[in-house]
Amino acid sequence: MKVLLLFLFTFFTISVIAQNDLLSEIDTDSTQNDYVSAAFKGLKIVNFESTKLVAKKELTFIVSHRFGSIENGLDNFFGLDDAVTRLNFVYGVTDGFNIGVSRSSFQKVYDIALKYRLCRQKKIGSPFTIVGFNSITINTGLEKENLPKLEFKHRLSYVMQLLISRKLNTNFSVEIAPTFFHDNYVFYNPQDNSQFALGIGGRHKLGKRWSINMDYGWHLNRASNSPFKNPLSIGFDLETGGHVFQMHFSNAQAMNTNSFLGQGTGNWSDGNIYFGFNLSRVF
Repeated sequence: MKVLLLFLFTFFTISVIAQNDLLSEIDTDSTQNDYVSAAFKGLKIVNFESTKLVAKKELTFIVSHRFGSIENGLDNFFGLDDAVTRLNFVYGVTDGFNIGVSRSSFQKVYDIALKYRLCRQKKIGSPFTIVGFNSITINTGLEKENLPKLEFKHRLSYVMQLLISRKLNTNFSVEIAPTFFHDNYVFYNPQDNSQFALGIGGRHKLGKRWSINMDYGWHLNRASNSPFKNPLSIGFDLETGGHVFQMHFSNAQAMNTNSFLGQGTGNWSDGNIYFGFNLSRVF
């Protein structure tokens, strides 16, 4: 309960501060040309959130699809038979403050998220773009028949993340993402409920519409002998008119932050990897 109260306090306090800072930024049009733009074209690098936000009064709909492991070949049609899907709606309250809601078929997880810009990279001035990301997830896939002592609080997980990116040149951008997440129920018993990770990612532009993206999540306090693995993901972005199409391979099938960081099971060396895509459309 203390963790929940602390999270909610941090969640809404930071959000209010961020909105005030962003409103003062929006009022200053004279410096608009000094900002560095398009470090990332997608809202996600691959698994990790990028520092890109949805514009004011725009609604973006993202369909994320992750097939099952390709290691079994034709037995499950290279993962087609075991696919999971995540539907995500993100609305731009302002140019620097977004609200998102999603539902994933992986463990039937629902998610409410805030994403807000704290600092923006400038040609002369701030060397980084810094964005905050917070989410609350509800795991509705847990069954009381298997967990007799299950309460609603055990279904909840919380994520607090700082996304720090820099566009180094026209073609290359990098990001680090210090992450704290807390699962009220963990799937490997010795694992601490409160977990820490560091995300590292980047984007390299290959052409006018193509880029190659990569991100990796380093779990900092994973329990010894845990069956779960650090997520490594590689993909390509294709810009096609009003949307960005992302194709990728990852050793984590889950797509919510706490899930892919805490419950990734694949192993690249064994061929236990998952093909998937993110398709976004702006309204």
